[in-house]
Parts: sequence; structure tokens; C-alpha cells
Amino acid sequence: MSDTTPVPEAAVDEEPRAPRPVVAVVGRPNVGKSTLVNRIIGRREAVVQDVPGVTRDRVSYDATWNGREFVLVDTGGWAPDAQGLAAQIAEQAEIAIQAADAVLFVVDATVGTQDVDEAVVRVLRRSKKPVVLAANKVDDARTEAEAAAMWNLGLGEPYAVSAMHGRGTGDMLDALLATLPDAPAESLRTAGGPRRVAIVGKPNVGKSSLLNKIAKQTRVVVDDASGTTVDPVDELVEINGETFCLIDTAGLRKRVKEASGHEYYASLRTQGAIERAEVCIVVIDASEPISEQDLRILSMVEEAGRALLIAFNKWDLTDEERRFYLDREIERDLVQFGWAEHVNISALSGRHVDKLQVGLAQALESWETRVSTGKLNAFLGRIAASHPHPVRGGKQPRILFGTQPQTAPPTFALFTSGDFDAGYVRFIERRLREDFGFVGTPVHVEVRPRAKRK
Repeated sequence: MSDTTPVPEAAVDEEPRAPRPVVAVVGRPNVGKSTLVNRIIGRREAVVQDVPGVTRDRVSYDATWNGREFVLVDTGGWAPDAQGLAAQIAEQAEIAIQAADAVLFVVDATVGTQDVDEAVVRVLRRSKKPVVLAANKVDDARTEAEAAAMWNLGLGEPYAVSAMHGRGTGDMLDALLATLPDAPAESLRTAGGPRRVAIVGKPNVGKSSLLNKIAKQTRVVVDDASGTTVDPVDELVEINGETFCLIDTAGLRKRVKEASGHEYYASLRTQGAIERAEVCIVVIDASEPISEQDLRILSMVEEAGRALLIAFNKWDLTDEERRFYLDREIERDLVQFGWAEHVNISALSGRHVDKLQVGLAQALESWETRVSTGKLNAFLGRIAASHPHPVRGGKQPRILFGTQPQTAPPTFALFTSGDFDAGYVRFIERRLREDFGFVGTPVHVEVRPRAKRK
């Protein structure tokens, strides 16, 4: 008899993969950091505009070069002696440097070395992190001599690159990989992982403050001026022992078409963040009347088919009179979103922020709920017996059969003998919610009438 014990399949898994190394992309404002990030990751992900100060937070992107994976962290422009918002942007850049395995320092070759560049060099030397110097905006061979002048920064060879055209980026990336710890080989990512939660709302309702409060650190820049957040910021945070990927987004203005410059692209990124989220926290300013834009954002989440949790922020700024009117506004304006839970919070003081996890868990559970075909058809039989469809044109359409072809969001297909009134479809949806819950998720009911015989 063999003394070897068979190993269960689960135990033969590969060893845990090494964490991916992190590269911080830093430099003074408007040297092309975000353009270079887009070039490296191979898609237009970071918001870019030809004015300084568009990028404000630390924004992470997955990158691959020569079959090796790493994480790029785009940062806002670093400036010494910065004040106000610029100081917060610089602080986020310094945090990114400390957390990185290596730094990609971007300078503008066309203007030469600036005092700000030398100030950044001093910060990099104190960090003792390996640095690769990218002399950007070298669009042709004639400007390569200007890049060579960057040797005087004392960081070694300046790699002449053009973020706009991709010129020279291969050599730069080879040098960058050489400074990194062993990067894991590129792999196909498996499904699963932390639940993705997008925080959306109008400008200046407190979305970034809410993410910082949940993360228990200043993860994103917060300022009283609206439009502070531009790029969606992904942050892994733990709420009551469960890990979520929170996505802070730019405030959505009245119309995407009305936004200009980087605000237009920020709005598009926010719409993309809603699409890749599983559940959205729509933040509404409780101290102000519910606006048409709030309703438009709620509709956008519903149309995207994402689970929904409504957070009424700035509750500490409301008095008894405002709370009375808010209740009336909820009854009047949010009646079509009555299926979504709402939580009264204060991102500033932390009031009831811990209750968000309960609402998120409930919304996600409903979003992925599946009703068995047997239960669904028994439910539809009870509906047809107690409240049959009204007679139309001398005929009464009937439900022949029902099934749930998909979850996330729950979608039901009703095969019928004829067309159904929209009001009757809404009645079925309402009864589905009463019988099966579906708190915090949109429910789609599709009617598929039987083809008429010729």
C-alpha cells in the first residue's frame, strides 16, 4: 500500500503571487505626467488638459511591460511652498513617493531645468527610492540635445521621451523595470475580489470627504471649491471587516455637453466609473433642496442597472425645519426610487458612516438574487388570479410563462399571449418587490408577446 496521500485539488494551487511593484509618477505641474501614464497603460484613462493642476489625487493604474505587471500611480504637480489646494496636491504626491518601490520623475525637456525640478530632486533624494528620469516632450531628434542637459539634475541618464507620440518610452520602461523588485509575470485576472462601490453625486456634496472618512486617512484632496476631484480614484478600504474598492468620482454637472475642457472628460470618466461599479452611493446634500441634477444622477445609476444606496450628507447642517421639508421632498421627488435605502450621514463628523456597510451589503445581495422558475411562475399565477390584465380590444392578454434570465440586476422575462400595458408591468414589478424584497436594486421586467399567427 502506498504511503503517499492524494493531495486535494484545492491544495495544488499555485503559490500566492508576489505583490505588484508600485511606480510613482511625479514632477512639477504640466510636464505631461498624465499623458505619459496614458501612453504606458495604452489607453486614455487619466484626464489630460494643457493647463496645470488637472490631476489632483493619487490615481493608480495597472500597467504591463515585457510581460511584467506593475502599478503606476499618477500624481498632481509637485510645487514647493504651495498653499491651500496646491499644498494638498503636493502632500498626496509625497505620500505616493513614500509608498512606491520606484519613482518615474518627469521633466519638460523643452524648457530646461527649473527651480521646482531641483526642489523635487531634493525630496526624491531624501526618500532614497530608485529614480528613473524621463525628459518629456522630445518629439524629434533635434530636441534630444535639450534632454541631455538634464544630466545636471544628478539623477543619472535622462531618457528622452515623447508622451504624445510614444518616442523613446520603450527604453525608459526597460530602465524602470530594472529598478523594480521582481514583478510578477502577467496573468489573466480571475473574477471576484473586493466589491466595487462608486461614490457619485453633484459637485461639492462631500464625496471625497466621505471616502477619506471611510478610509480613515486623507486619501483624496478635499476643498470647498466644487470640481476638486477630476480623475476617478480607486481606494481599497475595510468597513467592519469587509474589503471594498471605493471609487471617488468627479461631481456630475447639469449636462456633460455643458462641461468644458477637463470637466468634460472628468464627466465621461464618472459615467465609466458607474458602469464598472457594482453598487453606487449617490451622495445628496441634505442641507439643500433635492435638485433636478440629483434626480438625473439617480436615474443614471438605475439605467446602468447598478445597485443603489442614497446617502444624505451634511446632516449636521440641517435643523428641524429643513428635516421636515426634506421628508416631504423624499415623498414627492424620490417616489420612483423608493426601493433604495437611504442613510443620513455626516462625512465631516463620521455620523452614521458605519451604517453604510449594512446598506451596501443589502443592496448587493438583492442585486444578485435569483428567483427559481418554479417560485416565479407560482407568484405569476397568483397575480393573474387576483389581478388579471384588463381586457383590451375584446381580448385579455395572459402570462404564459416567466423566467429570470439574469441577475445583477434581476431581470425577468414574461412570455405572454399579447402586449401588456406599461402600468400593468409596473404593477408586476411592484409586487415582485413586495414578495421577494429586492431592496436597493433596480428590477427589469421584459414582456415578450407571442408572435401572431399569419
